[in-house]
Amino acid sequence: MRVAVTGCCHGELDKIYETLALAERRGPGPVDLLLCCGDFQAVRNEADLRCMAVPPKYRHMQTFYKYYSGEKKAPVLTIFIGGNHEASNHLQELPYGGWVAPNIYYLGLAGVVKYRGIRIGGLSGIFKSHDYRKGHFECPPYNPSTIRSIYHVRNIEVYKLKQLKQPMDIFLSHDWPRSIYHYGNKKQLLKNKSFFRQEVENNTLGSPAAAELLEHLKPTYWFSAHLHVKFAALMQHQATDKGQAVKATKFLALDKCLPHRDFLQVLEIEHEPSAPDHLEYDTEWLTVLRATNELMNPTGSLWNMPENNSLHAKWDYSATEAAMAEVLETFSHDLRVPCNFSVTAACYDPTKPQPGLQLVHQINPQTTEFCARLGITDLNVSLQEARAERALGAEDEPDGAGSDASAEEPSECPTDTSALSSINPDEIALDEEDDDDEGGLAGDAGSPSAEPPSTHESDFSTSFSDLRVLPGSMIVSSDDTPGSPARGEGENNGEGEGEPDREGEPDGEGEPDRDGEPDEAAQAGSGKRLSDQREPEQRKKIKRRNQAIYAAEDDDRDDDGA
Repeated sequence: MRVAVTGCCHGELDKIYETLALAERRGPGPVDLLLCCGDFQAVRNEADLRCMAVPPKYRHMQTFYKYYSGEKKAPVLTIFIGGNHEASNHLQELPYGGWVAPNIYYLGLAGVVKYRGIRIGGLSGIFKSHDYRKGHFECPPYNPSTIRSIYHVRNIEVYKLKQLKQPMDIFLSHDWPRSIYHYGNKKQLLKNKSFFRQEVENNTLGSPAAAELLEHLKPTYWFSAHLHVKFAALMQHQATDKGQAVKATKFLALDKCLPHRDFLQVLEIEHEPSAPDHLEYDTEWLTVLRATNELMNPTGSLWNMPENNSLHAKWDYSATEAAMAEVLETFSHDLRVPCNFSVTAACYDPTKPQPGLQLVHQINPQTTEFCARLGITDLNVSLQEARAERALGAEDEPDGAGSDASAEEPSECPTDTSALSSINPDEIALDEEDDDDEGGLAGDAGSPSAEPPSTHESDFSTSFSDLRVLPGSMIVSSDDTPGSPARGEGENNGEGEGEPDREGEPDGEGEPDRDGEPDEAAQAGSGKRLSDQREPEQRKKIKRRNQAIYAAEDDDRDDDGA
């Protein structure tokens, strides 16, 4: 089966599907599945734009609304996870996953599905330690704190995924698993992105929660985005039992959708020929969702997951054979994901803009149907009930405004203590939007320091490059950017195309613009990176944002990166 993987989409659906069409014409056959590793930006209307954590001047409608309205249909089944720049109110309607448009499926806060026998899991959002132990308490309308905290990974989602025991074929995360850079060509990575150096040396780059899942799930493939660079690695896992076969994970991170950037990769992945060619629920995951329903926490209170430490009556929520059989009976042995997409919000009409469109906390019928069928609670219903109770004075729950007050609480996933001094020379200082962003802050003191494996320094990217179908510079269309070459997929030629980073911000929580590309490259067609044109004294004036992107005490005011 031919599977295409893309990095940060940033709403550029038309460009991605155009690139796939060219891949099919030039390749050995059609692409069967497209996987997107976050920053998908399923923006339906102007109200959704206001729920995307980027400065207002970088909010663009892009093209998703055409697929939502039915004007266009995705030419290939598309599965995606959430990143840190999403229409959060839209994705919040589907905490357990669902269709955001015909043929475009969101995996939810965390999720596992099957397609043609291939098991695909994913975790949405990025890791921030000071929100990790909170419940999912955010709901529209968001305030300046909750518009960012809503896309922060929570321990409950990681805990659910860690209950899985069956083999995983593919796993998606937006940010990289911490330490994965030690298993690939680290030298080349640091040559391409020199501002990663101190974080790599201090082992603070990436998500410790994702690293924990990588060690537990040991998937065959792990795909990520977020840092706007292509990077491949091969991680050999240690066998837990004698005689057990040693598993390996092929890791691949991809760039964002821009001309001459490695944002797309087509892979040949083995599948079960007799397996259904429609999307299916995963029995083990459904069983875990049902078992952990009692752990739902729709508040901003800090809490720990159950452990075998004599403090919890139950700590093992993994799926038993009997429980899975019961779930199969509940679904009448039909695990097909129903094609029950429904429009829940007004769709953008370019001829009739509605900048003041009201923002409403929606209950999505897909989630209602799924929860009723499985016998679990819709998180959004719990949030609405909690809000109603607070309005009556029956309960005093945190509303997110005090998110920073918990920043010093310890996290289950410790972070590094180093205050980083690396500076991204391509970073754009958005002083008019954020005038209080300053350099890296210190984190927890309990960070484990991984020993870089000495046997994996070789460049593993050739394993993926051999599967590349597209040429080094593929033209997609001629109307991308006035005065500049057209958008393509291909290898990074080391020259910018004058295409602005749509958010004008780094792809992280106030971190450097990881792609090394200027966000406001007004010199379209110049063929030069803006960073190459800066004088040394000009670089010094660029404001340092929070480079310690995963530090425990960092400030959410730094979260508006791209």
